[in-house]
Amino acid sequence: MEIFRYLHPEHGPRLGAETSEGFFDLTAHEPDTFASISSWLAHERPAEIAMLAESAVSGYSEISPDWKILPPVDGRMEVWAAGVTYEDSKRARMSESEGGGDFYDRVYTAPRPELFFKANPWRVVAPGDPVSIRSDSRWDVPEPELTLVICSSGRIVGVTVGNDMSSRSIEGENPLYLPQAKSYANACAVGPTIRVAEVDMDLRNLPITLEITRAGSSAFSGETSTARMKRSPQELAEWLFKTLPFPDGALLMTGTGLIPPDTFTLQSGDVVTISIGGVGTLINPVA
Repeated sequence: MEIFRYLHPEHGPRLGAETSEGFFDLTAHEPDTFASISSWLAHERPAEIAMLAESAVSGYSEISPDWKILPPVDGRMEVWAAGVTYEDSKRARMSESEGGGDFYDRVYTAPRPELFFKANPWRVVAPGDPVSIRSDSRWDVPEPELTLVICSSGRIVGVTVGNDMSSRSIEGENPLYLPQAKSYANACAVGPTIRVAEVDMDLRNLPITLEITRAGSSAFSGETSTARMKRSPQELAEWLFKTLPFPDGALLMTGTGLIPPDTFTLQSGDVVTISIGGVGTLINPVA
């Protein structure tokens, strides 16, 4: 089952569910539990709530597929990200760095992962809306990432698609500039839905593809798999929650294994399409 936020033309932001039978309004059926993504993730037993939603779907009112889809993050949730979790990412960071390459090799092999704050809910870009490149950056790329949906107790209850926009020129100038390279206006997009994690869902074997089109033609395309991640999703979630509480849950981007060549940089007007098998497809133009 997939859960999503959407904008009701009369009632504002609400939650919906996508099943094989169509699109249904969760908020109408369980207004307390499904008032928001954060209220769902704040519950002590989110997996049981997901089962409740699926079993009762026949009683929900239908949703128009034309209503705007919102990012699946709200309330006091936060979006965090992990870096250097793929060997390709390690090599790219070391190559672009002006004297700080050893940091990336060390964090790739260290017990402790690199984790950093990415965005709060009001800064997250919705599916279909434009992501941005910094005006003071000369080298910019999207970073396709499996994004974990983690409840308040630290359990992974779902996954979604994330685009961790990044300025390679700013981070490459100095590793201490990473917050500026990663966190700026319209630098984070997630969605369109949360795929509720099932017992047999293998998060370590999901295909990821990236397609960047420019003036109607492909400017870059590539593919990888979460099987190439050095760290497991559960390991990353445990480190994030180790000494940091998230009473409304959190999203955690798990790093990228798709790196465009050094000669490529995003331009205004490009369209970024990220697909993760069994999870979904996130599409955003670039401004």
